[in-house]
Amino acid sequence: MDKDPPHAQLYYLFGASQHPHGTSWLARLPAGVFAISVGLFALAGAWRRAAGFGWEIATDAGELLLWFAGIVWAICAVLYACKCKRHPQAVLQESRHPVHGSLQAQLPISAMLGIMFLNRPGQGLWLALTVIALALNGYIGWRVIRILATGQLPRNAITPALYLPVVGGAFVGSMALATLQYHSWGAMLFGIGVAGWAMLEAHIMSRLLDGPIAEQVRATIGIELVPPVLATLSAAAVWPALPGDVLLVGLGVAVIPFATVFARYRWWTGIPFNLGFWSFSFPFAALASAVLEIVHRSGWPFWIGTFTLAATTAIIAWLSLRTIVLLVQGRLLPPN
Repeated sequence: MDKDPPHAQLYYLFGASQHPHGTSWLARLPAGVFAISVGLFALAGAWRRAAGFGWEIATDAGELLLWFAGIVWAICAVLYACKCKRHPQAVLQESRHPVHGSLQAQLPISAMLGIMFLNRPGQGLWLALTVIALALNGYIGWRVIRILATGQLPRNAITPALYLPVVGGAFVGSMALATLQYHSWGAMLFGIGVAGWAMLEAHIMSRLLDGPIAEQVRATIGIELVPPVLATLSAAAVWPALPGDVLLVGLGVAVIPFATVFARYRWWTGIPFNLGFWSFSFPFAALASAVLEIVHRSGWPFWIGTFTLAATTAIIAWLSLRTIVLLVQGRLLPPN
């Protein structure tokens, strides 16, 4: 980053200085806070999937997690709506930032995850909410594609956060539409997600291989793990008859991103805990769901799915505990 021209460095300076000391906590509330509900919804989905495959103890756990995730999402949504009303300039600045602007996609993504698990057959309201969430995500994704296509994004501003609106939103949208029985539209969104993944992967992986990303956003490296596991889960939702061996291809694709991220664990474990570490919750929860789906569709032993789900639950429980500690200490939202 230090070797980049001054105008490129401004991308990170802008993110660090947009909320000067003394600004109210509401103005400093980042859209990244929705990563908590994204992770919780995804974990609830994994437990509900285990319950659907015959693990009786998972039924109550899945429902409890689902409603807890819904409450967290509602609190975050109300707070962020208040921020939009009272501090519109802060929201506008956030949307213009190459990292924080992409993280805003977690709002529609979390909404679509909630719709997937809370919808009931024959209720048109859920389709309307899904369309609204897709429209918001599409707008955020269009901004990302525009700055990339026009060469306005400096290399040091290329981070895994760019995946969220273009790839994550498309794959989650495809699952939401498949859940609402619109499989054809879900298949089209799946294709959009694959195309977006192909477009971004070369840029982002190349940037990660250059060296560590800026410390301010380094914790969001967990988003690099999202595309392959989410694509696998999305394919399973859109094509219910897909064989387990085909889904295993998706897990195979996920091996390299996981190896790349964890090979450089010293880079991101050496920074203080912050909300950015919730970026790991979504891919791990999606991985647990994908493994459970593969166990159900192939000859894999059930204990593999159980172990993956238990490990994912432990990781998200640890993230929750650390977040609560920071909240109690008043350090969840840094002064800058």
